[in-house]
Amino acid sequence: MVLTTPEHSLYAIAVEQFNQAADLIGLEDELRQILSTCKRELTVNFPVEMDDGSIKVFTGYRVHHNLAAGPAKGGIRYHPNVTLDEVKALAMWMTWKCAIMGLPFGGGKGGVRVDPKLLSPGELQNLTRRYTTEISILLGPHQDIPAPDVNTNPQIMAWIMDTYSMHRHGGVSVPAVVTGKPPILGGSAGRLEATGRGVVFAIEEAAKTYAIDLTQARVVIQGFGNAGSTAARLLYELGSRIIAVSDSRGGIYNPNGLDIPAVFAYKQQTGSVVGYPEAERVTNEELLELPCDILIPAALEEQITERNAARIRARLIAEAANGPTTPEADRILFDRGIIVLPDIYANAGGVTVSYFEWVQGLQHFYWTEEEVNSRLRTIMTRAFQAIHATAERYHVQLRTAALALAVQRVAEITRLRGIYP
Repeated sequence: MVLTTPEHSLYAIAVEQFNQAADLIGLEDELRQILSTCKRELTVNFPVEMDDGSIKVFTGYRVHHNLAAGPAKGGIRYHPNVTLDEVKALAMWMTWKCAIMGLPFGGGKGGVRVDPKLLSPGELQNLTRRYTTEISILLGPHQDIPAPDVNTNPQIMAWIMDTYSMHRHGGVSVPAVVTGKPPILGGSAGRLEATGRGVVFAIEEAAKTYAIDLTQARVVIQGFGNAGSTAARLLYELGSRIIAVSDSRGGIYNPNGLDIPAVFAYKQQTGSVVGYPEAERVTNEELLELPCDILIPAALEEQITERNAARIRARLIAEAANGPTTPEADRILFDRGIIVLPDIYANAGGVTVSYFEWVQGLQHFYWTEEEVNSRLRTIMTRAFQAIHATAERYHVQLRTAALALAVQRVAEITRLRGIYP
C-alpha cells in the first residue's frame, strides 16, 4: 500500500533517531559505529518462470542489522517500491524493537521488489521459493527467522518453511525457521492478530497514564489491512467510536462512528472500504487530519511529515506501521503536546508473538490463544512502564525514551560479549 512517495532516506531517519538516543545516554563513539551500521546486506537478483512460459528477473534483499542479542528476526515484504535503504532501516528498527520487548533476537528484514497483486498464485509461489533459495545461506532457526510483513501472509511463510526444509533437512519440517505460519504447520495461536492486538494493549496502557476514556474515544485508522482492521475491531469491542478508516484506494468517514463488522464485511466483498454506504469518502491525506482522540497510522512509512504535522488533531498517535512519522514531524508533535506511541513499541506485538511461536516450534509444545494473549499483554505493559519512566526521567518524547532503553540494552550486550577476535 503506497500512500505517498518517501522523500527521505529511511535509513538516514533510523540513524538520526539512533543518534538522538545515543546522545541522551552518552554512548561512546566505538559503540555508535557498531550499532549505527548493518552487519550484513544481501542483494539477490533471480529469475522466475511465469505462467505464460516467459522469464522475469526480480530483485530481493535480506539484511541483518545486529545479532548481539540473538538470531536475526524480521519480516519479509513484497512491494514494488522495496529498496535496500528501506530494508536496512526496518532491520535497525527491529533490533531496537526486540530489545525494548526483552526478546533474544537481533534485527533483520527482507523484501522483494514486486507487486504481488499482479502475480497468479502459482507465480507467487515460484517467486517465494526461488527467493527463499537465494537467501537460504542466511536462514535457520538459530540464525535468521523471517515472518510476514507487507503483502506476505501465512501461506507465503509455509512455502518458505517448506523450501528451507527441503534444501537443508531432506524434507523434514523445520517449524522454527519462520513464524507467522498456519497453525497446522506449527504457527502460534494468536499470531495473525498479534500486531493489531499489541497496538490496542499499548493504547490501553497509555490511556490509563494519560486519562483517556476509551469508551468515549474517537479513533481514526489509516490502513485497514491485518493490523489496522484488528485494532479497529478490538477498539470497537471496547466501546471506542471508530470514525474513519482507509486502505490504498482511499478512506471513509462517519463522525457518528462506523459499524466495524459491517465495514470489514464490505471490504471482504468488494476489495476496499471505499464505497461503504454509511460514510462519506475522504482521501488518506484528509483522514490523517480529522479531529479525533486516537490516530493509528497502519499503512506505510512517512505519512506524518513536517508538511502535515501541524494539522494533526489527535491527542494520541499509536504507530501500527513502521516509520510513519518523520523526525521533523516528531518534533512538531512533541512541541504541540501530542503523545506518540512509537512503532518500535506500539507494533511490537507481532514480533513478541513470533518469539512465542519460535519457542513453541523449538520445543514442539504449543500454547493456547489465552496463554499467548495474556503473555503478550504482560510484556506490552512492562515495556510501556519502562518507556514512560525513561521519558519522565529525561523529559523526552516516548520514541527517544524507547530508543534510549533499546540502545542501552544492545550496547551493554555488546560490551559484555566483546569484539571477536
